[in-house]
Amino acid sequence: MRRHELTDESWAVTEPFLAPPRMGRPVRDRRQVVNRILWKLSTGAAWWDLPERYGPWKTVYERFRRWSADGTWDRLLAHVQQRCDAVGAVDWTVTCVDSTTVRAHQHAAGACKRRPRVPGKRTTPRQHRPDEGLGRSRGGLTCKIHLAGEGGCRPLAVLITPGQGSDAPQFIPVMDRIRVGRLEGGRPRTRPDHVGGDKAYSSRRNRCYLRRRQIKHTIPEPRNQRANRQSRGSRGGRPTGFDKTIYKGRNEVERTINALKNSRAVATRYDKRAYVFHGTITVASIRLWLRP
Repeated sequence: MRRHELTDESWAVTEPFLAPPRMGRPVRDRRQVVNRILWKLSTGAAWWDLPERYGPWKTVYERFRRWSADGTWDRLLAHVQQRCDAVGAVDWTVTCVDSTTVRAHQHAAGACKRRPRVPGKRTTPRQHRPDEGLGRSRGGLTCKIHLAGEGGCRPLAVLITPGQGSDAPQFIPVMDRIRVGRLEGGRPRTRPDHVGGDKAYSSRRNRCYLRRRQIKHTIPEPRNQRANRQSRGSRGGRPTGFDKTIYKGRNEVERTINALKNSRAVATRYDKRAYVFHGTITVASIRLWLRP
């Protein structure tokens, strides 16, 4: 067994969610297909460069694309998180939110659009579709991965946006994606005990959101926001509490990002479509949750 392939325990968890297709020729060994996907995830190679021992590359790609489109990977990740939470393996003490910028390969720039040409008017430059999570920043063509990580250095929620966007507006969408079900039934858990983040997430909107949900938080206040609050006197509100000991635990989400980027297909975006790249990140997250 190679280092990137599934163990027997991991395959026992994965197999029920990878149902055979209703149409077309069925795949005899679905475990081999998943091992091919994991090989591509680890190496970041092109699909057509899959080793011959894995069979036709197009079969592997079509299965991966289909499972990314119909939400199979998302359901599998939710099930793995549910199993870990049932045995107390999810650390809800402090959940940290952070983001990382991913450089997009030139082959990922295919899903773009051009405004229709109007006679007598100047042609507008090419623009990337906003729903594909691609944008141009100082570093070139990039996208940004926003995630919330638990104390065990594993992702709870992931969101993809264009690389030039800021972090603060994506804080609430990421927090709303935290949803871990319970094996015994009932409402899923969506609130961690404490939330941490850097100065980029400091905003009045985000703090009101956390207070409304009764979630304690440790987010440092930038100097300009602190000066603005103090200049308003009693109307500026009370200073936010800041615990340096809890803030030091923010390195857990940075270690989670590093663990995800150990997969070269995540460290560099090669996928044109956002839902395919989201599937790539989800498979890398599943691998982190399945590790012993």
